[in-house]
Amino acid sequence: MASPSSSQSSTSASSTNNSTSSGSSSSSPVNSAIPQTAPVAILSMTNPPQSSTSFFKIASGEVVTFGWSFSGVRATPTSLTINAVGANSFTYSLTTLAGTATSFMWTPYDYQQSHLATPLVQTQYSLQIFDDRGLGATARPGFLTANTALNFALYTPQPYTPLASWDCGVCSGSNSSYAAHPAYVAVLATFLVMFLSGFGLLRNVVAYTRQ
Repeated sequence: MASPSSSQSSTSASSTNNSTSSGSSSSSPVNSAIPQTAPVAILSMTNPPQSSTSFFKIASGEVVTFGWSFSGVRATPTSLTINAVGANSFTYSLTTLAGTATSFMWTPYDYQQSHLATPLVQTQYSLQIFDDRGLGATARPGFLTANTALNFALYTPQPYTPLASWDCGVCSGSNSSYAAHPAYVAVLATFLVMFLSGFGLLRNVVAYTRQ
């Protein structure tokens, strides 16, 4: 008859073995099912295009739609994180989506109103989309690689100004300032002297040829 202590040790060892076996079986299928020769998974932007920089307004009701597609995914991500990094090197966390999501609708104005401490600035941004392994995760066959290739810019539209209230700062009094400026007077005098000298020389040449 086994003693209580030996029975407990046997039970504990059995539990440990079962736990280890269970842990191995839960993590191995994904890795073993992906051949090492498989390419890394790629996320490609479909909207807006990556070939040029798109400009979006920070205004009420203005919605930006980001769209993408996957290729070569063998290990479906648990989640996708979307960030925007400004030219000021500040990272704005936009959202976290399900790993199978293929689009995201973003309203910069609403984001601005709910993040007054870190407002969006009028500059160019790069979009970051990466899975739950993180932005700097090592590339692995079948696993998604981060996409940071999309650039876009945000701007704030200027308020409407009636024509009657409009004032051209660079146009007002410009003619009189040009006329009174010594540099413009000197240039005008130089051209006048050159013209008169050339005219006199031409007249002498014509008179000489007639002789």
